Amino acid sequence: MPLFDVAVLIVFLFCWLFYEPLLRWLGQGGGVINTDMTVIRRGWMSEMAVREITLLDGQLLGHAINSASFFASSNLLLIAAAAGVLFGGDTTWKSIEGLAVLAPATRMLFEAKLALVLVALARGLLDFIWAIRQMNYCLAAIGAAPQDAPPELARAYGEATAELLNPALSAFNAGVRGYYFALAAAAWLLGPIAFSFAIAGAMFLLLWRQRRSRASSAVRKIRLLLEGAPHPADRPPSERKS
Repeated sequence: MPLFDVAVLIVFLFCWLFYEPLLRWLGQGGGVINTDMTVIRRGWMSEMAVREITLLDGQLLGHAINSASFFASSNLLLIAAAAGVLFGGDTTWKSIEGLAVLAPATRMLFEAKLALVLVALARGLLDFIWAIRQMNYCLAAIGAAPQDAPPELARAYGEATAELLNPALSAFNAGVRGYYFALAAAAWLLGPIAFSFAIAGAMFLLLWRQRRSRASSAVRKIRLLLEGAPHPADRPPSERKS
């Protein structure tokens, strides 16, 4: 494999594997969507724990499960397509080696590029599957929420359910993020220069959306409002909404 391809591949692997730790580090003081959303979800579960009827919470989470299931199904189709080309044998290789849009490469290098796309998609699929399982656990926790619980129990139950919901939706986010890196990996088929630009573009877009987009600003404001509001368990029962 040419040294330029090796160097860009190392950069890709570093960005792909260490993006999430980098995001956690950047979000230590807030101002990152993923970090701010953990506070908002904790507020959601705190409200759920004092509600008389939790049907709305179950419906909202069910919508998230449907979205994760849709992405997982789409991922399976993409994995099947990539695997079909990768394991297509001589017939597939002969039909694509002459394509002008692809960078000249040996068959081994071409298969390595496709394998990288396949691995990126497979990791995203595993994230979606794990997200769906955790969200189902959270649905059970919502259904089991005790009614008319004392404030201490309601507070603890909301916190415990949030500790289940946050990693579930973090896994969902990781699965969606896998599409960005799979697209960047696919750019390697066009050559190492296109690959490097695709990596830079994916990282820029992901970080910009997390820290500088209008959505990140709105999420930050919601987090600050929730942090300044009293805990739902501390409100009188007459002020709690069902």
